[in-house]
Amino acid sequence: MEALLFLGLAAGGLILLFLAGVPVFLAFLILNVSGVAILIGPRAFGLVVNSIFTTATTGTLTAVALFVLMGEILFRSGATDVLFRAMDRLIGRVAGRQFMLAGALSAVFGALSGSNMAVAAMMARTIFPGMMARGYDRRLSIGMILGGASLAPVIPPSVLVIIIATLANVSVAGLLIAGVLPGLLLAGLFIFYAMIRVRLDAALAPEATEAAGGDGSAWAALLSCAPFLLIMASVMGLILLGVATPSESAATGVVGAMIAAAVFGRLRLTMLSEALRSAALITAMIIVIMASSTLFSQLLAISGASGALTEAVSALGLSPWLMLLAMLGLVFVFCLFVDQVAVMLVIIPIYLPLVETLGFDPLWFWLLMLLNVTVGGITPPFGYAMFAFKGAADGVTMDELFAAAWPFVGLFLLGMGIVAAFPGLATWLPGFL
Repeated sequence: MEALLFLGLAAGGLILLFLAGVPVFLAFLILNVSGVAILIGPRAFGLVVNSIFTTATTGTLTAVALFVLMGEILFRSGATDVLFRAMDRLIGRVAGRQFMLAGALSAVFGALSGSNMAVAAMMARTIFPGMMARGYDRRLSIGMILGGASLAPVIPPSVLVIIIATLANVSVAGLLIAGVLPGLLLAGLFIFYAMIRVRLDAALAPEATEAAGGDGSAWAALLSCAPFLLIMASVMGLILLGVATPSESAATGVVGAMIAAAVFGRLRLTMLSEALRSAALITAMIIVIMASSTLFSQLLAISGASGALTEAVSALGLSPWLMLLAMLGLVFVFCLFVDQVAVMLVIIPIYLPLVETLGFDPLWFWLLMLLNVTVGGITPPFGYAMFAFKGAADGVTMDELFAAAWPFVGLFLLGMGIVAAFPGLATWLPGFL
């Protein structure tokens, strides 16, 4: 009972610190140092130092820095503008083609970035003004972009996947590849939903007969896409074939991003300098947060909270499916109010022993958790992707964002249900590793 009380106080204390606006790494540091001092005493502060050093020097985390750098180079160079025009040309004359373009681009940008905020902001600056100029429905346009942006952490490369896999002790390569089919499934659900809406009400996309945008032939558009296909093949293909580790494939992705920028005449020394600086700052923040979260996991083990929680759950006698629903539901509620990464850093150490006790496939379970956390980026009232969209688009109110997001939150939950019912969607591709 004392161990469970400690668990409740520790998790509750972290949530309160997050809600109070304390930075994530500082909240963990305060709790960890206090917990170690209470449970063991000052002599255990060496554990704090050792835990931070061990996490910061974990080899798999090099992929975080490289994936972030790859996305920074692509977006800062403006190479993605070329991809936007090429895909616009390839889609051609289709009723509601801008909705299709938003869904397709979000899937591709997700495979080039991994940041839902970056994709939301970029599409708010590029495709959204064009949709409004063509008379597209405002709410459906916003929702389509938000839903598409939420795919970025699911489709590899994904920094969030590396964080989850590292803390949950599962294969980084396996969890990265596991997101491919669910990500494509969600993109298909979003596009299908928009096309059904357009079929039922043509006024949602009044430029249905307008010629496709962009200049040149479809072959020229395909040629423009070639460098980006090379990047995606180097990131996902090499991992799937077992030729490279995630860190090595991330390195080839960075080289591919530089080649793409050079091919389109946008490779500049100043751009590379800015991309390196931004990637270094983001990576340092992620590693500090992860080091603090690892120590939190050790603290739960020392206090006996992890073992006590496992025994308590086993004593309940609930079916695994009910437990899965309760575990996912708790995280979904937390993500309505707390930063999604912070929620995962708290939840993973608590859920780890439960996953083994309940007999869940680790890749399948943690992919479901990834989807659950990712939808928090577009869930009112504190979805970060919505704030990124609002900052990049002129004249969009929070009321509009909230109303536009909810249907796509529902579609995301539907996709999660399909993946839960058909685990092969998550485990089939990793089986080839």
